[in-house]
Amino acid sequence: MKIHEYQAKGILKKYGVTVPRGAMAATREEADAVARELFNAGATGVVVKAQIHAGGRGKGGGVKIVKSVNEAGELAGRMLGMKLVTHQTGPEGRVVRRLLIEETLPIEKELYLGILVDRAEGKPVFMASAAGGMEIEQVAAENPGAILKEYIDPGMGLEAFQARKIAFKLGLKPQQISPAVQFLTSLYKAFLDTDASLIEINPFITTTAGRLFALDAKVTFDDNALFRHPDLRELRDITEEDPLEVEASKYSLNYIKLDGNVGCMVNGAGLAMATMDIIKYAGGTPANFLDVGGGASSEQVAHAFEILLSDKNVRAVLINIFGGILRVDTLANGVVEAARKTNIKLPVVLRLEGTNVHEGKKILMNSGFNFDVADTMKDAADRVVAAAKGVHSAAEWR
Repeated sequence: MKIHEYQAKGILKKYGVTVPRGAMAATREEADAVARELFNAGATGVVVKAQIHAGGRGKGGGVKIVKSVNEAGELAGRMLGMKLVTHQTGPEGRVVRRLLIEETLPIEKELYLGILVDRAEGKPVFMASAAGGMEIEQVAAENPGAILKEYIDPGMGLEAFQARKIAFKLGLKPQQISPAVQFLTSLYKAFLDTDASLIEINPFITTTAGRLFALDAKVTFDDNALFRHPDLRELRDITEEDPLEVEASKYSLNYIKLDGNVGCMVNGAGLAMATMDIIKYAGGTPANFLDVGGGASSEQVAHAFEILLSDKNVRAVLINIFGGILRVDTLANGVVEAARKTNIKLPVVLRLEGTNVHEGKKILMNSGFNFDVADTMKDAADRVVAAAKGVHSAAEWR
């Protein structure tokens, strides 16, 4: 689960991570009030930052510096409600509904800090680079040696010598080393306590006065641990998520929308990945990742089918089920129920194996719908890709 920058900074501040003074504004009047408070407190300027779940906001015109309360209000009025397009939003962009108004700071250096889980190593890794303010992917591609990686033993946590090593490698001044150790330690504690999967500070800055700040902050939480954090669950902003993904989450379905036209419904993440691969191999493009899980009910299957068909780009559907915990007849009943409810006109290809497969096939054959049941994954992929291209008869695609 992603959260906004202002929310991330609010969490980090509680752990002792220094962030600029500021507050969220959802209206022009709120932006005026925050800017006035900051200028009265001694700020020489304020920055107005669009709050969307995407990077590249500055390049897209979503981050601007102003020098007066009036400028802040006028800019907030223009930004709120605008559609902000960045390299991460795609051409459709995101509507700006919130702004972060915060003080400007006299920047001396822009650095990079990040913590994430390295699944290959099975432990968290602290990444740092002197190339702050840039996309870390670009830094990694152009100069991999510019990124320092410090692996953290989960049983020990981030140790002081590791924090000092990072601080020295970043080229901080001697008098900044101790504050940096405290900063990094606080950052890791926040990562651990909140069950985060990513914390990224880009840029992590030093000021001309030698102070350290998280000028930007990105935090993503592990969805599987959110049951432990009801307070963090409340930070979810569903307006920033795909509506179909939000709908799927209501029924405990794992759905991710993609750019293709072949809808997929599978049980099991591994089989779902293999299904998307074989669709590509057959010359098609999957429209989604949809894992209904091993223990789905017929009702969940029906909801999954409805969600899949709500994507207007879908031209054909492939259902690939290996019945174990999820019996094939249960799946078949759910598919038939959804087909009746949605009055489906699209071609549907199924590949079914496992528990009660014969009963499941009978249910489909007697449903009154023209379902196409294939024997193998390759056969199913060829048929569904042909159907999506508008080739429907066996003679044509063979």
